[in-house]
Amino acid sequence: MPTSLTSSALREVYSGRQVLITGGLGFIGSNDARRLVRYGSNVTLVDSLIPEYGGNFRNLAGLEGRVHVNISDVRDRHSLPVFVRDQHFLFNLAGQTSHMDSMTDPETDLEINARAQLSILEACRRHNPAIRVVFASTRQLYGKPDFLPVNEDHPLRPVDVNGINKLAGEHYHLLYDRNYGIRSTILRLTNTIGPRMRVKDARQTFVGVWIRALVEGKPFEVWGGEQLRDFTYVDDCVDAMLLAAASETAVGKVFNLGGPPPVSLNDLAELLVEANGGGEFRIRSFPTDRKKIDIGDFHADWTLIKSTLGWRPRTTLKQALAKTLAYYRAELPNYV
Repeated sequence: MPTSLTSSALREVYSGRQVLITGGLGFIGSNDARRLVRYGSNVTLVDSLIPEYGGNFRNLAGLEGRVHVNISDVRDRHSLPVFVRDQHFLFNLAGQTSHMDSMTDPETDLEINARAQLSILEACRRHNPAIRVVFASTRQLYGKPDFLPVNEDHPLRPVDVNGINKLAGEHYHLLYDRNYGIRSTILRLTNTIGPRMRVKDARQTFVGVWIRALVEGKPFEVWGGEQLRDFTYVDDCVDAMLLAAASETAVGKVFNLGGPPPVSLNDLAELLVEANGGGEFRIRSFPTDRKKIDIGDFHADWTLIKSTLGWRPRTTLKQALAKTLAYYRAELPNYV
């Protein structure tokens, strides 16, 4: 099994390099940026700051003057050549993440998660074919699992428009890798949690809504409760992204991310209340509109990225919940 690159080795890879992050003011993008700044990268962030998505200037607190910020929409294909030119790495994280929004407004989801991805890759092909790309995909494209844990060979059967468009985005990246040498890696993310995630609504993750309620001293709702899920702490997700981009063995590959052992939503709620030192939650039936796109139990098999890159999650679920709660106890007014 390969040994994962150390922090000092990654620092050497990224120090002085030009790095572009689409969706850079969002949850994962801003955490990615913070690490890259520490490693000495010259970081450029592109974000639309559309209110329904995850971008928030507060995510850059402490990085003022240390990153370049461009408020631009990845759907504006005319601006993309300027951004990709002369970049060494692209972390392509811009996307519409809400599964429900994708069903009520499928055209917008198509534009952002499929059409814009093609435009980004075309800009790379024409203006910077040597760029190294990591694309953030989703476990949602597996649909309802045939077996657990779900590995990368599982059939792909998205249950919503978001999953279909993210799958198209994946295929564009893999096609441009094979045909044009745009070296790309796909990471299929599961439920990523941590500081700077969206908590004003469930467009990014239901855990954000639970945490907001707890910090505000309100009860939160658990729908169903028996479903199994796994969770990746955002620092571990960033580890995977930086490892993937730094590793030639990851080029043209698709990897699942995962987390510590899976947990039922009921048990997750209990752990969250325990980490908070108190709080209440209520079990209720799954709403009909959500039930249609619910995938039931899911947890990922991340053996492939472990065996290829040496990645494994380092943060326990209890640690992840405690760190996230601590952040929002101090920062909640900046996120609601």
